[in-house]
Amino acid sequence: MNFESFNLHPHIESGVRAIGYTEPTPIQIQAIPPILQNKDVMAQAQTGTGKTAAFVLPILQRLIDGPRKRIRALIIAPTRELAEQTHEAIGHLGRYTKLKSVTIYGGVNQNLQIRKLQSGADIVVACPGRLIDLMDKGIVDLKRIEVLVLDEADRMFDMGFLPDVQNILKRLPVERQTLLFSATMPDDVRNLAESVLRNPVAVQVGDAAPISTVSHAIYPVDPHLKAPLLMKILDSTDTASVLVFTRTKDRATRLARQMKRSGFLVTSLQGDLPQNKRQEALDGFRNGKYQVLVATDIAARGIDVSKISHVINYDMPDTVDAYTHRIGRTGRATRTGDAFTFVTRPDRAFVWTIENVLGEKLERRILPNFDYTIPAPVTSKGSGHFPTSRKRPGSTRVVRDTSERNDRSSMPASRPTSGARRGRKDLSQFPFPAGSPQMKSRRSHGMR
Repeated sequence: MNFESFNLHPHIESGVRAIGYTEPTPIQIQAIPPILQNKDVMAQAQTGTGKTAAFVLPILQRLIDGPRKRIRALIIAPTRELAEQTHEAIGHLGRYTKLKSVTIYGGVNQNLQIRKLQSGADIVVACPGRLIDLMDKGIVDLKRIEVLVLDEADRMFDMGFLPDVQNILKRLPVERQTLLFSATMPDDVRNLAESVLRNPVAVQVGDAAPISTVSHAIYPVDPHLKAPLLMKILDSTDTASVLVFTRTKDRATRLARQMKRSGFLVTSLQGDLPQNKRQEALDGFRNGKYQVLVATDIAARGIDVSKISHVINYDMPDTVDAYTHRIGRTGRATRTGDAFTFVTRPDRAFVWTIENVLGEKLERRILPNFDYTIPAPVTSKGSGHFPTSRKRPGSTRVVRDTSERNDRSSMPASRPTSGARRGRKDLSQFPFPAGSPQMKSRRSHGMR
């Protein structure tokens, strides 16, 4: 099957060819036809499966022959990174249609967004908080909306956006097409779908498990040895771009800073950075200026870099869904990728939960020539000791310097999603390196 089978407008087909798309992905094959038939769609698909194009292409088809310079399609996204990614997809796929897209999100001066809206927009891609602000000021008029997309619906719930979404829904025309896309379908998302979608076509590609082009391995390690182990792995592994996940914003910043001192080309992405710094970090990671990006879950939402070879969970995620989203950053577009996860003793039980979802046992790895016997410092304010050796001349070691103001589009999840840590098993057989010191019970290593 090819894109010509969708009978898209020639200008849209030209955009598809220009971007290099040849065959549609499974989510596109299943979702595009009913959307083109003006049906509501509830779609579940993993990260990296091509879902953005699955709703962007039909929207372009619907809008291309109608009136211009009035908002006819609204796409709601949980984070500014995802909003920008969707905006870019519209620009690439619709480059020959002359349809105009505008992004709206917090953390930046609103005047530029207002000027773009006033000059006329066909599609708005927005985060809920800033959208409501501009609606309350009478700047955004959504009375002529024909299509609404709720993208990453599960993450919007996690970030506490449900009241904002409901507020927006009340201001939209009742007669509209509504599309809901989500990587997972917890009860809250299904309840929302039942309340806002009319006889939706249900589309599901795969399940909650991470994509099959990714291989998984775990590294048992004590907290204070995480940073030196990470840098040792990067020194000894053939990598392209590497995405490292931490649990907190502070840890992302500190880890990137210490890696930079050790000669890595690294940057960080977390919720306290101004927008220009966020964009600089993302652009630098995409174009190869930085080979390592250290990020928190929410800051990394919407990152679309096709050549990420490794995802490393420096901190174990809180839920299986979060693990799935993280791992979905590699192994994209039929490429293969590797996912490494650092596991401390309190994390061990959660490993079996992940294995149940994957349907296979994760490989346990002990890194040769790494000293696991180093004791924890008596006083430590981080995850442990960071070496400060400089990069060796001629070394091919990967490189290593963050994201938005603390608005609601960068807030951490207020509650666990489906697949949260659960259950206990006998942990005595979980291997830790011989001689590895017992982890201290006190909170002196920065574990939160």
